[in-house]
Amino acid sequence: MIEFGSCKLAFQSCIENKRFAVAHLYNDEMPMDMHIHDCYEIYFSISGGKQFLIDNRFYDIHPGDIFFINQYESHYLSQLDQAVHERIILAIYPDFLKSLGSEATDLNHCFAHRGTEVSHRLHLSTEEQNKFRYFSHKLVHTSGFGADLEETALFMQLMVFLNRIFGSKCESLPEERAASAYHGQVDEILTYINQNIRSQLSIDELSSHFFLSSSYLCRIFKAATGTTINKYITAKRITVAKSLLGSGHSVTETCELCGFNDYSNFLKAFTKAVGLSPKKYARCASG
Repeated sequence: MIEFGSCKLAFQSCIENKRFAVAHLYNDEMPMDMHIHDCYEIYFSISGGKQFLIDNRFYDIHPGDIFFINQYESHYLSQLDQAVHERIILAIYPDFLKSLGSEATDLNHCFAHRGTEVSHRLHLSTEEQNKFRYFSHKLVHTSGFGADLEETALFMQLMVFLNRIFGSKCESLPEERAASAYHGQVDEILTYINQNIRSQLSIDELSSHFFLSSSYLCRIFKAATGTTINKYITAKRITVAKSLLGSGHSVTETCELCGFNDYSNFLKAFTKAVGLSPKKYARCASG
């Protein structure tokens, strides 16, 4: 199996092969825009410190932290520090993971059964970190006869290991999120946006609802999340749109249900974010 040096290439490979892919990243990178995946993502931090915004939750990232990011969950890596941030990322095709389980063992548990009160983040002990790195190293160093079967067996062992950790130590959301004076207010704004994403949201409407000036609202949102309100709303709407198209809704229905008030804006935003038009994405999702 190839070890990718790019997160984007790993997710492309995962989608094409309908299995899983591994990326091991060492280099500094520019902050990414809010984005979503059709795949599950496991994000393991080895060194350096960053900050994650996943859905409407803020997390500081420390060495030894591992994150379970679900299909269609919008996320954003922000607050880049000066240290090199080494990390291992697993992109996992959901149907492939589901197919590996048994009646007694649901390997999809760490994604499918994480309620809203449960954190995306777990911290691994030194022993657990070493075991995770052992599996990820072995996955990309299989070759020769039976390599595909060996990869699958190693991947199943890794997912059994991670689900055991998830079941034994999944933590509730921390009381204190990333250190910012604005996060209490911004958490409320994010929750409101997520709950009303299908409505005609605007900065003026949010300002009125929260009794804040538009300039102050935009300033604290950008300071806390690293992105703008409009970019966040668009990313969330694309998340909803992908889910609706994947469940059989028509493109027209999807446009209306995910909060876009104009079809051309929906078409442009969706194609830019996903790389496919809504119609092509719907065909791929149904196939």
